[in-house]
Amino acid sequence: MGLQVRAEVPGKGKQPVALSLTSLLNFKWELTIGGQRLSKGEFDTLVAQDSPLVEINGEWVELRSQDVRAAQAFFANRQQQSGLSLQDALRLGAGDTLTIEKLPIVKFEATGALEELMNVLGGNQTVEPIEQPQSFQGSLRPYQSRGVGWLNFLEQWNLGACLADDMGLGKTIQLIAFLLHLKVQERLSGPVLLVCPTSVLGNWEREVKRFGPKLTTLMHHGAGRSQGKGFTQTAAQYDVILTSYSLVHRDEVALSRVDWHGIVLDEAQNIKNSEARQSQVVRRLQAKCRIALTGTPVENRLSELWSILDFLNPGYLGSRAFFQKRFAMPIERYGDTASLQTLRSLVQPFILRRTKTDKDIIQDLPEKQEMTVFCNLTPEQAALYEKTVQDALVAVESADGIQRRGLILASLTKLKQICNHPAQFLKEPNLTQTVQRSGKLKRLEEMLEEALDEGDRALIFTQFAEMGKLLQSYLQQFLNRETLLLYGGTSKKQREATIDRFQNDPQGPRLFILSLKAGGVGLNLTRANHVFHFDRWWNPAVENQATDRVFRIGQTRNVQVHKFVCSGTLEERIHDMIESKKALADQVVGAGENWLTDMDTDQLRQLLLLDRTAVIDEET
Repeated sequence: MGLQVRAEVPGKGKQPVALSLTSLLNFKWELTIGGQRLSKGEFDTLVAQDSPLVEINGEWVELRSQDVRAAQAFFANRQQQSGLSLQDALRLGAGDTLTIEKLPIVKFEATGALEELMNVLGGNQTVEPIEQPQSFQGSLRPYQSRGVGWLNFLEQWNLGACLADDMGLGKTIQLIAFLLHLKVQERLSGPVLLVCPTSVLGNWEREVKRFGPKLTTLMHHGAGRSQGKGFTQTAAQYDVILTSYSLVHRDEVALSRVDWHGIVLDEAQNIKNSEARQSQVVRRLQAKCRIALTGTPVENRLSELWSILDFLNPGYLGSRAFFQKRFAMPIERYGDTASLQTLRSLVQPFILRRTKTDKDIIQDLPEKQEMTVFCNLTPEQAALYEKTVQDALVAVESADGIQRRGLILASLTKLKQICNHPAQFLKEPNLTQTVQRSGKLKRLEEMLEEALDEGDRALIFTQFAEMGKLLQSYLQQFLNRETLLLYGGTSKKQREATIDRFQNDPQGPRLFILSLKAGGVGLNLTRANHVFHFDRWWNPAVENQATDRVFRIGQTRNVQVHKFVCSGTLEERIHDMIESKKALADQVVGAGENWLTDMDTDQLRQLLLLDRTAVIDEET
């Protein structure tokens, strides 16, 4: 005995209406016994027979006493039933079981707009790609247009979405294009709060300005950030508000006063611990739509998946205790494949996951994808940087000729070391990171973790042998993975053995640090598909030679090149000079850094002075 249910969304037509997961649907039900549908009168007649076997339309079926009591309770209470929610319908569509008054729903049918939603979420109907907004400063690849369309579809239904593409497939630009689309359609009812790790705040600000300059953006960070009513009024004037996970719980009161159109979590694995304060705060903030961006929706345990999904669509997977009992324990402890299939069906509609190995995706990617990774200085780095600049300008002012050139090159080296990590400049024996000391190192950690989770291999180039040694020691401890190192002091025999392990040993280490001079030419390291330039040589030809250790004949995968630059420093200004004159880069830059020594003092001052707005303090 059970119920057949037919449901539709309130209203008319197939257009989405303002709903949420808890919104009630219009639905009709019918009682079924042995596959036969019965009215209330027909049921009462059968019960009056007081027989365990009854005949319905020529068929004999069993009428169990517990089923009779459940049906009688259902009829008695159906007027008081709160109804069927969208959340219930999605669970039924995913194959999960549901009962009403202890009667199982044995058949579910959706009609109208609800049917369209169920078809799309169930994979039986594709989402229309979104035409690229005219104000988008770039070119979306086909799979990215489909991603924007998917975000748009779920937003129309007020459903949360997790964009979980592999690193390098363009989650950032898909989100920017989606927000531009909402703005063009005049559907942004308020600002969008974008929460990310402190290490990528500057990157987000730049990427929004680069790809979506029509989106007004406010950085909510630092000691001078607005609070209280002032923040509420200011936030309403912007499309995107950028802030960090470290500030969310500190500024909860101010953030909760804003009428957010959306909340976006970048690197959403930061809320994998549902009990952490920042995880609890982002759940409490109210918004029309919620989006999570992550390349690793599940790192270790299914509870991490629950935490992200509960942020996106609160209550959809039940309480944490229910989820542990219904899914996590049966799957993780007992390998229950039925529970795994049900969970996969439940979460699949809300997680869009594309990988670099997908044939449909890989055809859309360039063979070599270069990305500039902008990192912020920490207060410690900024203080060392400013003092070094002032000392250098005083010394250069009173020198000339070869001495002046030598002072400039020495100062540039010191500033590069500070941008890498204070420990390198201060000649400390290791990269202590009990507190945040280097924006570059923090970002490298995050990106390497994601690359390793995806099974990738990476080369990390630095022009400093001592930095390579510091990185090797730190990454082996931090990531708990053996990390290879090649620099000028490596013996010929050890060099050949190290290269052979990385290139040919299937179980060999997946991280390889190389000094630019020792490893920039003459090597074939096609087992890697990521190249990190931790510090810059500022000569594109030299950097390209290093990249070509990976991007060469024999490479079967697409190569991602990550060039690290500290915002607000000479690294950024020189990067901008190179980018603006790329066609003439060799002539403009020349070899090494000698071209910089010909600048007069005023030019040098403009090149070296620190832009304080680029300094990020985790504690403010």
